[in-house]
Amino acid sequence: MRSKPSSFQFYNGVILYPVGFVLLIWVVYWIEIRFGINFTPYGVKPQTMLGLRGVLFSPFIHGSLAHLWHNTVPLFVLSTALFYFYHKIAWRVFFLIILLSGVGTWLIGRSAYHIGMSGVIYGLVSFLFFKGIRAKHFRLIALSLLVVFLYGSLVWGTLPMDEKISWEGHLAGFIAGAILGFCFRESVAKPPKYEWESIDYNEEDDPFMKQFDENGNFIEIIEEIPEEETIDAPTINYIYKEENSTSDSNTKAD
Repeated sequence: MRSKPSSFQFYNGVILYPVGFVLLIWVVYWIEIRFGINFTPYGVKPQTMLGLRGVLFSPFIHGSLAHLWHNTVPLFVLSTALFYFYHKIAWRVFFLIILLSGVGTWLIGRSAYHIGMSGVIYGLVSFLFFKGIRAKHFRLIALSLLVVFLYGSLVWGTLPMDEKISWEGHLAGFIAGAILGFCFRESVAKPPKYEWESIDYNEEDDPFMKQFDENGNFIEIIEEIPEEETIDAPTINYIYKEENSTSDSNTKAD
């Protein structure tokens, strides 16, 4: 089987980059609390020119501690998976999800400030799922199924079920991730190729197939040991020694 050992590799960025993202959103929230600053006006405000600045700033702004915490764990888990399994395109995918989800929210959102990392999280979920299914690599397919198992219920967040939740941001992020999942084709792990799938494959030269005859019966192969390699069995000599009959006469009874 021919494989590419560099398709998946662990490096410091797999952990450092997600930790950096998490620290950044926590530091921004800490600055708001510590200095009494309100960054909400820097969020996405749809259909306004000033609201376009939120495309870059809104993912790092959160309205409450609960809002921040609910985005922290998914952000770390999903970005870690992104930088490990798709390390060659991870940065491009991450920034494009921020950009596309923000622009999508600006286009379809209600007249309010949309803030939070949720749109990016939905984008990561969507990208990891669709990209893994299309890649046809068993590890990436397993990752897709794991993402569905952990975050499949997030799909309900793309529906207008709660007025306090930016379902428009969720939907925009989900669509952005799906688009990127279908667009990116290069630098993605390919399914493993076996020798029998090769064009130059010759069945007669296959060591495994040589064990069977033309009828498919297993051929028992017995390898003879060359004479020069044979080992002589050790010779065992038994020596019989007759018991000394005089020893009994020398014994005494008490």
